Amino acid sequence: METEIEARKAKERGLTERDEETDHAGEKEMNFVEHLDELRTRLIRSGIALVVVMVLCAFFSDMLVNNVLIAPLKNSSDTVILQNLVPYGQISLYLQVIFFSGFVLTFPFLVYQVWQFVLPGLKEKEKAATRFVISFISLSFFAGIAFGYFIFMPISLKFFAGFGTPLIENNIAVQDYVSFFMGALVTTGLVFELPFLTYILSRIGLLTPAFMRFYRKHAIVTLLVVAAIVTPSTDIVTQLVIAIPMILLYELSIWISGYVNRKNNELASRAESVEK
Repeated sequence: METEIEARKAKERGLTERDEETDHAGEKEMNFVEHLDELRTRLIRSGIALVVVMVLCAFFSDMLVNNVLIAPLKNSSDTVILQNLVPYGQISLYLQVIFFSGFVLTFPFLVYQVWQFVLPGLKEKEKAATRFVISFISLSFFAGIAFGYFIFMPISLKFFAGFGTPLIENNIAVQDYVSFFMGALVTTGLVFELPFLTYILSRIGLLTPAFMRFYRKHAIVTLLVVAAIVTPSTDIVTQLVIAIPMILLYELSIWISGYVNRKNNELASRAESVEK
């Protein structure tokens, strides 16, 4: 009799455990669905913000095209002429300018939405640094955009306009110019994110200051080569104007990696002392 009672209790415990496992599985599935819903919400908010800013930019599209897009080319030379080679060329031009302007202006909000999406998986200290992270990423991107617009573009366009024989007119297809303009600014904006990328890689242990110091000479030579490639001028001063900011960013990244590495070591030491 007692054996039957114990068997019945064991059976009931087994059913209870299976029910609990089912409930946990349901919670995980629900959490995953909620996670996807959160991603969808963030994407919708980002899209709405981008569209709203693009609509605002559309009201100033003539100013953006004449005083922002074409101004660097006109300041580099009076002889360069932009040509529209397809019937819908100017419509496409205006749409690209509106989209690019909206993306640049909305960038901090887009970063905020991405950060809010990954925020639940971060530690409390990392959550507390939300404002700093968003501000740092945004300022780095805007600094890169400014560097590309006020330094890289004038140097490049001035060289392009003065290079070659005067018997050949510099009539540039507007679509090619727009591609060069936006590509250069996006590239410099992303390059200036190197310190933040260093922080992330150092935080997860994939990058150390010793590694970066060991390859410092290699990095400097590589950056000089990159500057020589992206800089159309053969003038060493012009190349250094492009290379020096990238080298400084690398040095700043070494300092950031060292700071993060020290913090990681301190946390590891504290964890070991607690275990002991």
